[in-house]
Order: sequence, then structure tokens, then C-alpha cells
Amino acid sequence: MREIVLDTETTGFDPATGDRIVEIGAVELMNHLPTGRTYHVYINPERPMPKEAFEVHGLGDDFLRDKPKFAEVAAGFVEFIGADAKLVIHNAQFDMKFLNAELKLCGHPVMPYSRAVDTLELARSKFPGAQNSLDALCRRFRIDNSNRTLHGALLDSELLAEVYLALRGGRQPGLVLEAGTGAGAGPGGTAPGQRSAPRGARPRPLAPRLTDAEAEAHAAFVAKLGDKAVWLRYRTEEPA
Repeated sequence: MREIVLDTETTGFDPATGDRIVEIGAVELMNHLPTGRTYHVYINPERPMPKEAFEVHGLGDDFLRDKPKFAEVAAGFVEFIGADAKLVIHNAQFDMKFLNAELKLCGHPVMPYSRAVDTLELARSKFPGAQNSLDALCRRFRIDNSNRTLHGALLDSELLAEVYLALRGGRQPGLVLEAGTGAGAGPGGTAPGQRSAPRGARPRPLAPRLTDAEAEAHAAFVAKLGDKAVWLRYRTEEPA
């Protein structure tokens, strides 16, 4: 199964008011594993970069002026994401709205929202009431995001890929490593709805690992603690 973890950076919040995409970053996953293939491009938004957006992204007019326009990169972007790969996006509604606005402007078919896997929705269902920004999720899953001083599409995609795998339960979704359980098993390693058989005593007791010298040293130590020593609560009589 092929998935594309994707992030965009924009001049603002709404393409309907003239805001445009200035950067796209994407990471390819195959069967929930990164393949090493990435997509990254800066884009000339064909409009001034607002001061607020510059402070967030660090991308100014001088830097973006000689970058390609979206129409020039659209074919390569569409080829990279493919026709049916799921698009893993944090707050997918925002990015899908901008991507479809750009695709429509240059005559490409828009993408159905059903292609999107929204990690924000996944996080909210898993951690209701908690902070679920990308930074908060990185902290929760102990993912190093120390290089994220500014919003950058490719770095955010790489971090989001790690967050997504963690939200899915690691690199093998559905695999829960618990003592005594197996695939499809309930408590005790039995199939759901079945009870496990009681375990019998060992036919031969394990040989003690405590040496006589260690036992004597421990007894002498406990004797110094007095009659109220906690160890005395668990003392057992030696077998006859």
C-alpha cells in the first residue's frame, strides 16, 4: 500500500481570498515504511508574501521571485502523488483546499477529499482534549523536532510521517506486544471468547540461585532491623 505524507506552506489561510501555496513537501511510504523517496519544491505565489506568513515560514519575496509557478510544477507533483495513493496530512481540510484550488487554476482535475488521511482527526480520537499540534505530537511520541525553528514543508512531512506511524501503533499497525498474547488473541494468548487453561505447577522446582553465604548475610542484616522489620512479614518457615 502506497501513501504520501504531505504538507504545504501558504501565504495565508484562504485561497478564495487570493492566498497561494509557496512550498510543498512530501514523503513516500510503502506498507507504512518510508521508501526514501521525497518531493520538495518552492513555488512563486505570484503575489506579495505577507509579513505574518514570512515570520512563520521564513520565505520572502526575494527568495520566491525566481521559483517556478504552480502551473510549472503541477504535472510533476501529480505524477509523484499518483492517482490513488492516500494523502496523509495534518489538518487535511486546509491543505486539500489549497491544493485543489491550485490544480483547478491550471486546469488539472481536483482531488476528492476521500483520498486524505487526516492525522489531526486521528490524534483527536486517540487523545481527546489534549493538544494535538504537530509539535505537541512530536513531544508526546518523543520525536526529535529540534530543527523545526520555522515551518518547512519537507521537514514537517518527515516529522508527520513519524507521528503517523506512531499513531498507527508503530511500523506494524495492529501489532501489540503484550506478554502472553498473540495475533488475534485475548488475555492469556487465547482466542477472543475463550478462557485460558490454568497453569500447573512445575514438575521439578527450579534450583535456588541464592547461595548459603548470601542467605546467612541476609538473615544477619534482617536481625539488625528489629522485630518490626518489613522483611519479617514475608518470612516463610523452612520445610520440615
